[in-house]
Amino acid sequence: MSERIATVVVADDQAVVREGIVMLLGLLPGIEVVGSAKDGDQAVSLVAELAPDVVLMDLRMPRCDGVEATRRIRSEHPGTHVVVLTTYADDESLFPALRAGARGYLTKDADGDEIVRAIQDVMAGRAGLSPVVQRRLLEQVTSAPEPPASRLPDGLTAREGEVLTLIAEGLSNPDIARTLHISTATVKTHINNLFSKTGVPDRAQAVRYAYRRGLAQPPGSGIT
Repeated sequence: MSERIATVVVADDQAVVREGIVMLLGLLPGIEVVGSAKDGDQAVSLVAELAPDVVLMDLRMPRCDGVEATRRIRSEHPGTHVVVLTTYADDESLFPALRAGARGYLTKDADGDEIVRAIQDVMAGRAGLSPVVQRRLLEQVTSAPEPPASRLPDGLTAREGEVLTLIAEGLSNPDIARTLHISTATVKTHINNLFSKTGVPDRAQAVRYAYRRGLAQPPGSGIT
């Protein structure tokens, strides 16, 4: 018994890229492209109109980006799955997309076989992730600093707790960004948020706060 034909909408703001993806999909077995969208708003509208099995979703689009479009599609049209197809595989792209409900995540260097496999996987209830993304998720699970979530005071999030601990260890903003695989701008946002929540005015006071609350150990206090 042959695989059921999967109906697909392609969403990408770059016309040349979008048309190229549509052309590629037209050559692949088991896939029928039923529409294409130039932004997230149009993607949501097409899903409402066409009820496709899968949307291949770019992330960086005007008006409504891929993360917000994914969130709306999964909320309003749960019968349609989303597979992200993007240039970016960094944490600040990957994890928001997965939290929004994307079941697959591919980078644009994926070949036709990978795209078909990801579409078939999400339609079968599995995750359709590229090898690069699978490795990144494994790294996140196995090597990320242990978040002190069970003892975070003042409403700090787990990520803010991680940033605060790294500040107390003497890391600069770029060092924190590299350690947590996030952008320097995101580090600054987390620092501003944790300063506001804890009421500390600067990094020195943040370090003292971390020591007092047991989120970091002062130098020389470790057991040898």
